[in-house]
Amino acid sequence: MHKVLIIGAGGVGNVVAHKCAMVPEVFGEITLASRTLSKCEAIAAEVKQRTGRDIATARVDADDSAQTAELIRKTGASLVINVALPYQDLTIMDACLEAGCDYLDTANYEPKDVAKFEYSWQWEYQDRFKSAGRSALLGSGFDPGVTNVFTSWALKHHFDEIHTLDIIDVNGGDHGHAFATNFNPEINIREVTAECRHWEDGRFVETPPMSEHRGFDCPDGVGSYEIYRMYHEELESLTKHIPTIKRAQFWMSFSPAYLTHLEVLGNVGMTRIDEVEYQGQKIVPLQFLKAVLPNPGDLGERTKGRTCIGNIITGLRDGQPKAVYVYNICDHEKCFEEVGSQAISYTTGVPAMIGAKQMLEGAWRKDGVWNMEQHDPDPFMADLNAHGLPWTCIELTPEQAAAFQVVP
Repeated sequence: MHKVLIIGAGGVGNVVAHKCAMVPEVFGEITLASRTLSKCEAIAAEVKQRTGRDIATARVDADDSAQTAELIRKTGASLVINVALPYQDLTIMDACLEAGCDYLDTANYEPKDVAKFEYSWQWEYQDRFKSAGRSALLGSGFDPGVTNVFTSWALKHHFDEIHTLDIIDVNGGDHGHAFATNFNPEINIREVTAECRHWEDGRFVETPPMSEHRGFDCPDGVGSYEIYRMYHEELESLTKHIPTIKRAQFWMSFSPAYLTHLEVLGNVGMTRIDEVEYQGQKIVPLQFLKAVLPNPGDLGERTKGRTCIGNIITGLRDGQPKAVYVYNICDHEKCFEEVGSQAISYTTGVPAMIGAKQMLEGAWRKDGVWNMEQHDPDPFMADLNAHGLPWTCIELTPEQAAAFQVVP
């Protein structure tokens, strides 16, 4: 059994704490820490009620690497599971190096003052982690995370070469609010309003946000949705580590009401990330907006419906064209019943636990900084089935794949 420190007490932190507690043969002593101790204590009480296990709690300012390193030493953690804000990735990585601890996160670093999220800053830690004999796993959520593993698994078992990759993220849930984000509003809105980038013919091509869209019929009765092309971080690592990919795109579903609200908020300046002066104080409009929007962690009780996230992949096998669709469907209400969170938090938190499990058991632990697709996908895919995110793979014709026709 191992000691772990979870940093972050939002919706995803809640799921990670629950799911780690459910695997006592791997996760021995668990500490949950965040800037707000009361959030940790509330989650710990729920974990105790649902699983019977006690987890420790602590307060930490993850912007302070020295303070974070001190907490790592105090807990004796061999692994930090970082589900805090992406702004804090580097300070937590620094703390892990200082305290001699492995590291895992679910989203890549982005600076607070620039809406630019990429792996370059974290990849620069490769030599430092290698020389320290420490291991770091980047992006162990669903997308990025499971979508990376879906791709590497498909390459291992179905393709000699992958040529096209389309990652499609549909949230068919309904929470009843006029406007709310399914995860941290500040991160969500920065992400969806950024310039779109997709990979084509050896380079990233930029297009305006939400400028490309199409209809998509989900399998298993999840429904039909309009999906919009946007940039997502797994495209950066997958096209780097699988060089045969000729085109890679990421698509996400949005309702007309969501897009209308987002357009209005953008037009009136509420999605700005630069400081403005208000009554003698400096505020960031997007951070103020976050404060007045519904808390994503509170959406679980009222969200109904299912998510459908998967990859349409084409390429060659034995010189012949081939196409597959690998996907997971997750039910919001079942997630809330199990861990008290909606499916968006669940689909991020479960893979974080599984990635941590792979590292602690040794299958995915190697010195340095690694993305998900750089490890053997098979044990991770098996754990998805075992721990609440079962997946399906279906064969498509190349014509079906090109038309996004995944429903028989």
